[in-house]
Amino acid sequence: MRFQPFWFDSAIRAESLNCTLQSLPNSTDVVIIGGGFTGLWTAIMTKLQSPETDLVVIEKGLCGQGASGRNGGAMLTWSTKFMSLMTLFGLEQAKFLAVASEQAVHEIKAFTEKHQIACDCRVDGTYYTYSNRAQHGALEPVIKALSSNAINHWRKMTAHDVTLTGSTTNSAGWYSPHAGSVQPALLVRGLRRVAISLGIKVVEHTEYHQHSETNSLSIETSKGTINARKLVFAVNAWLPSLVPSFARKVVLVSSDMVITKPIPDTLRELNLTHGAPIIDSRIFVNYYRTTSCGRLMLGKGGNYFSVNNRVSGTFDAPSRYQTILNHSLKRFFPNHDFAIERSWTGPSDRSVTGMPFFGHLNGSSNILFGSGYSGNGVVQSFLGGKILSSLVLELNNEWTDCALVDQTLPNFPPDPIRTIGAYVVRDAIRRKEHAEDENKVPWQLDTWLSRLSGSAAKVDMSAKEAT
Repeated sequence: MRFQPFWFDSAIRAESLNCTLQSLPNSTDVVIIGGGFTGLWTAIMTKLQSPETDLVVIEKGLCGQGASGRNGGAMLTWSTKFMSLMTLFGLEQAKFLAVASEQAVHEIKAFTEKHQIACDCRVDGTYYTYSNRAQHGALEPVIKALSSNAINHWRKMTAHDVTLTGSTTNSAGWYSPHAGSVQPALLVRGLRRVAISLGIKVVEHTEYHQHSETNSLSIETSKGTINARKLVFAVNAWLPSLVPSFARKVVLVSSDMVITKPIPDTLRELNLTHGAPIIDSRIFVNYYRTTSCGRLMLGKGGNYFSVNNRVSGTFDAPSRYQTILNHSLKRFFPNHDFAIERSWTGPSDRSVTGMPFFGHLNGSSNILFGSGYSGNGVVQSFLGGKILSSLVLELNNEWTDCALVDQTLPNFPPDPIRTIGAYVVRDAIRRKEHAEDENKVPWQLDTWLSRLSGSAAKVDMSAKEAT
């Protein structure tokens, strides 16, 4: 039996055995490849704006079995990347995207309530913490920039806030109410149900092979050929495999996670009875959060880098980095020896800029794509649905005019240079951050190599270094 990440396994067990099966039609208006967050949000938003549009979503496995159903489920925003947004897209677009990402958290919550998607969606904010002396001040330049533009919703953590992180390793930090957490696979499966209820055909176990474009689009799949007016690639980490022109636009890197067996009494003792993710201010962040059923999940990014951006079997197995994850658990919770239920690995399609990208494939008005969430997919894929649905319907609005559309995308180096370089930088970051955890001065070479990680952190690190 195929290994299943904890979230997806739990979600699929909760479903009726008589879940709706749909067949591939001969033709439709729009074909969306990918039954994860991006594909389903795009389909739903398109249908809600244009009920007469026929849509088909095809998914090679089950909806949510890809990256969407195995991430950490943290609903985070772009506010901590505000300075990067300004550098890339200018002030007005930076403000627009930062504010929209915060609003999206509440829109997702409202959608789940309206459509009765039971996915443990809790908008309890988020804590960005300092877990060693070197991290202190990491957020201050970003907070200052947000404040100077009257869009800051972060506040310094109080002593009580620090206790709500459950760990004395966190000494200080910042809190924002515009964030939360969700059981991602339950959300995906709920979106699938909503899509079908709206009349969208969702055809699972159907693999895309190729397409041709003449007067109309002909899409060949493992279940036959379907003709359409428009085609959307919403496959995220799998995009370089299906569209070779994206081979150097992203690098696939793992985010590895563990989840405990139920420990509700321990979580109450630790004050971890909320749904706010806790994230420390390093490049390869430690992030953890609870579930309503009394489990603690912890994850860490920047571990396995895929050669030639191939989604290898490593992503469909227990994490090979459980020793590192256990070390992080011990660092934050030294007085506890948690029983681990499962570990797993999620693929993150990291772009050079750390921002997602959307647009028209090779300038075609009929073929669209979206990818590059760089480890922040839950909220950003919701915004991606707004962008792609607007492009599908050829609207003229703030989303089609958004700076994330039809960007000139920078390249990573080709392999094997890309992968070798990624591991060199990764190991330097690990050594640097280990030294900082020990309150030691890192090697100067490791500090320099760490800067080559660019936009990998969830906070604008370069802003702190410039101060």
